Amino acid sequence: MFAIVRTGGKQYRVAPGDKIVVEKLAGEAGDNIDLTDVLLAGDGGDLKSTGGLTVAAKIVAQAKGEKVTVFKKRRRHNYRRKKGHRQQHTILEIVSIGGKSAAKKAEAKPAAEKKAEAAPAKVEKAAKPAAKKEAAPKASTKDAAPAKAADKKAAPKATPKKK
Repeated sequence: MFAIVRTGGKQYRVAPGDKIVVEKLAGEAGDNIDLTDVLLAGDGGDLKSTGGLTVAAKIVAQAKGEKVTVFKKRRRHNYRRKKGHRQQHTILEIVSIGGKSAAKKAEAKPAAEKKAEAAPAKVEKAAKPAAKKEAAPKASTKDAAPAKAADKKAAPKATPKKK
């Protein structure tokens, strides 16, 4: 069985047991991930429906690609720029092809739980500004006003510079 999967803007033909190098994906070595963007799947000459089809993969390692040197030069203008870059890669080992996407159903439950948890947080945030409003009127404004006036009197006036 094989599948064509899209990840990182590129397409890969994979089969169980294959190792592929793709653009960096979130996760650490040993983590399992599902590639849900399956473009084509088949077994020999027979093609299968890709609706809800996933490819299970295991992260083997996070690595860097070879160094690419970028050198710019303009003749007779004393212009030279040299930069280097190493692209981040993830090495995947394909575990299986054909698992239906149960991850979407599993993700729906935590999303509902997150909404339920977020509601009490909003109540706490609403309580904090009310406490600040109560604290502000307690401070006397009479003490603050003379201090500002004293600062203005104490500061010397700047004289304009003559040209």
